[in-house]
Amino acid sequence: MYSDADIDEAVAAGALDAQAAAAFRAHIGARAAAPVADEEQFRLLTGFNDIFVTIAILLLLGALAQLGGRIAAPLGGVFVAAAAWALAEYFTARRRMALPSIVLLLAFVGGIAAAGFALLLGSVHGDAANGLPAALVAAASALAAWLHWRRFMVPITVAAGAVAVVGAIVSLGYAAVPRLADAVWPLLFVGGLGVFAVAMWWDMSDPLRRTRRADVAFWLHLAAAPMIAHPVFRLLGVFGGEIAIGTALVVIALYLLFAYVALAVDRRALLVSSLVYVLYAMHALFSTVGALGLSAALTALVLGSALLSLSAFWQVARRPVVASLGSLARRLPPVSA
Repeated sequence: MYSDADIDEAVAAGALDAQAAAAFRAHIGARAAAPVADEEQFRLLTGFNDIFVTIAILLLLGALAQLGGRIAAPLGGVFVAAAAWALAEYFTARRRMALPSIVLLLAFVGGIAAAGFALLLGSVHGDAANGLPAALVAAASALAAWLHWRRFMVPITVAAGAVAVVGAIVSLGYAAVPRLADAVWPLLFVGGLGVFAVAMWWDMSDPLRRTRRADVAFWLHLAAAPMIAHPVFRLLGVFGGEIAIGTALVVIALYLLFAYVALAVDRRALLVSSLVYVLYAMHALFSTVGALGLSAALTALVLGSALLSLSAFWQVARRPVVASLGSLARRLPPVSA
């Protein structure tokens, strides 16, 4: 299995000319009855060896974390971060292995964050993890992600850095104004919108999704989606107990709005991230109208059928949505004929 990034590297190395690469992409898009941009391709596995190597990496990093922590609390994170960077020099820079590269990136940034928390706070539990120390740790994590990106350019790195930046800003705001603790969900929502805007910047720079920039945008959308969806539904009180019919209808209406956005930008992350909330809302609706025993089955049937239909007719559904956006549509992935 070859990704767009592999094809780009083959073109850059002279193993494949640009015309042949474009023809190959067009062939794949025609075979799938959808343009390549619509496929939301991203590479997670290059082969079963990725899983084998990832298991070994997790065992090694887990052992280093435990051994380092026994010496001094911050050393656990330091050992993990150092080992993750060293392993990335081989498995990422040389072997280009997808899943191990993702795990090593997360381990490096997570190791820096864990070491920072242990050094500044002595513990990551409770309210001590709030305020200025948390902002400093998040800023250090963002810097670590930036350094990793400069060296290895793993697409998920930008999303990890963006999440760390949002965490740093929210924590710094709480440190400056402690009363902002009551506004953490609105702040997280604003941060999610910011990450979504960054994702769209990357997406619009490559609307045909032929370069690494599309992979970066994919992970940014995946990070932004729960940061947008969860605060909205949390503020609606979806999980605060029994929800009223009015609230359930609002949840469904919001899901339809998310579907509109997903179709417009040709990304499905928002639909996936908010799926659990609309499942809960529809379950409540079916229970209210007297179908308590069958509410779960009816909810799964309705939503499953709707999502499968949307997947099968994604391009058909996109056409009127994109047409409604006017001149902005030219900067979005094209709709197939």
